[in-house]
Amino acid sequence: MELREIEIFLTLAEELHFGRTAERLHITPSRVSHVIKKQERRFGAPLFARTSRTVRLTPLGEELRDELLPAQQRIRQALERAIAHGRGTTGELHAGYTTPWCAELLLRATDAFHDRYPGWSVRTREVSFGDPYRPLLRGELQVQIAEFPVVEPGIATGPVLFREPRALMLPAGHPLAADPTASLEDLAEVPLLRLDAIHSRPAAEVHFPQRTPLGRPIPRGPSCASWHEIPVLVAAGFGASIVAARAAEYHARPGVAFVPLRDGPTLDYGVLLPADGADAPVRAFTDVLRTLADTERA
Repeated sequence: MELREIEIFLTLAEELHFGRTAERLHITPSRVSHVIKKQERRFGAPLFARTSRTVRLTPLGEELRDELLPAQQRIRQALERAIAHGRGTTGELHAGYTTPWCAELLLRATDAFHDRYPGWSVRTREVSFGDPYRPLLRGELQVQIAEFPVVEPGIATGPVLFREPRALMLPAGHPLAADPTASLEDLAEVPLLRLDAIHSRPAAEVHFPQRTPLGRPIPRGPSCASWHEIPVLVAAGFGASIVAARAAEYHARPGVAFVPLRDGPTLDYGVLLPADGADAPVRAFTDVLRTLADTERA
């Protein structure tokens, strides 16, 4: 396998979506499909199980991913060190985000960090909401902004950067869509969509509760392989989702309404770090993030 083919395979293994893989690598989905089929012919077995809605790794695909990823990381780090040495720079940080508003803060921090430490650069990337911890656990990222709470072995939480009021994203034709606000008790009247990949119980209780505060069961809507499917299913009338209120600025579309939730906790976003400790540049970058967040709240 050539290095580019390995990169395509590993990116698809992370995204589990041909379109997003192609977009991330700046190639066409047909190119991704061609490379994967070529690899599968070479191995004599499928690497991915595909349906009309989902893409999943086969056991062989999982084994190949686990073997290739550490090697790819070593190659990438060696190249980055050579580039940094050749350019006379100090180094490069890898930072991740899960939402557009996290990305905006991260990019502002990147500019501020570069102004303060000209020898350092920061490379950012989106992390799947369905599997938000793997890049940090595998050393692909050194710092990340993500939703709290996080109870995950190998990950430490840093400061909370901002707290977002919540809203209910629901079909525009639903009776609740005409109300100025909604309550968590209203969730008993609409199916709540879910993400297959959410396994953390604390996170699931915040984003996909099973009961209202008074104990009424919340109807279970269809499960989704990625968050990008949720607005589509909401617009089609299959259910609702709890979101940050500012999601209305980024995910508005025909057939979808956003109604503020007047009760319940906020959605908190903060810094995630490797549990084995962050080095000085990462701590400095975290300080920049916290300073910017504090300034924006003031």
